[in-house]
Amino acid sequence: MWRCSRLRRGFSLLASTLLATGCATSESAPRAYAQCDVEFVILGIGQDGGAPQIDNHEDPAWTDPSLQLLAASAALVDHRSGNRYLFEATPDMREQLHRLETEVGAAKADLPMGLSGVFLTHAHIGHYAGLIFAGHESAGAKKLPVYAMPRMADYLSTNGPWDQLVRYDNIGLVPIRDGVETRLNAYLAVTPYQVPHRDEYSETVGFVVSGPTKRILFLPDIDDWDQWDRDHGHTIEAMLAKVDTAYLDATFFDDHELPGRDMSAIPHPRVTESMSRFEGLSRAERDKIRFFHLNHTNPARYPGSDAARTIRNRGYKVAKMGERVCLD
Repeated sequence: MWRCSRLRRGFSLLASTLLATGCATSESAPRAYAQCDVEFVILGIGQDGGAPQIDNHEDPAWTDPSLQLLAASAALVDHRSGNRYLFEATPDMREQLHRLETEVGAAKADLPMGLSGVFLTHAHIGHYAGLIFAGHESAGAKKLPVYAMPRMADYLSTNGPWDQLVRYDNIGLVPIRDGVETRLNAYLAVTPYQVPHRDEYSETVGFVVSGPTKRILFLPDIDDWDQWDRDHGHTIEAMLAKVDTAYLDATFFDDHELPGRDMSAIPHPRVTESMSRFEGLSRAERDKIRFFHLNHTNPARYPGSDAARTIRNRGYKVAKMGERVCLD
């Protein structure tokens, strides 16, 4: 659309970060299981089109795979039960599920596509188009649970090719509602919160994922923080206070990324705007924030850039592909 960071060096380079969160890489799987029974794994941090973006032949990621971005996605992995839930069905879903299996371990044999379910935020290509792989041309999944808001479920049920997935029982739609908790078991729950965004085909939500002791906010797309309060009665500050880690929309760093385009017509909170808004929060609150869903033009995608350093120096983080957060 608007022209994660896939690190060829692999998840192992994140070992020190992962250990700091109480999780370990697959190289020490028994320790990971013992210390982190429930974890949230980041499978992509890019905007819908990823990077390198199609038709953007100058992107250095064409020749340096470490600079590639997979579309924003994550997995909730419950080692206690063997269940795992995907957040967003992206166009990069094949690679993301392979990476998940490689790093976390094989899924239970009876899970369709190795998943206990998929939670969708909205009907933009980077967030639901990967459902195509559930069809009989690919995985031929059997009743993969897909958790969707009312308009999202109606869209999938009444528009091809998605309605075929429903009719063939490749997917089974599970209704979710704004602000209503969906309990997965005694210690896991997911609650959608509707946010303002371009809602051509569906509403848009972010998710609060509640684990045994910790909670995560997963919010890849929103138009405006103030509008969220006006339209839905939620402030981002109040939401941050409820969670331990927050993955927030960082599509654009500032208003200078798309020469010749009126960026006011593309409403997302700029990273610079979000950092200024959160400046009055305590260091502990700011430390919860991980910026993700980066457009390919966002200079913060490069760890050594001035933008990335500014984010770190002001007490925030850019999410990393493969990072894992314990929820227990």
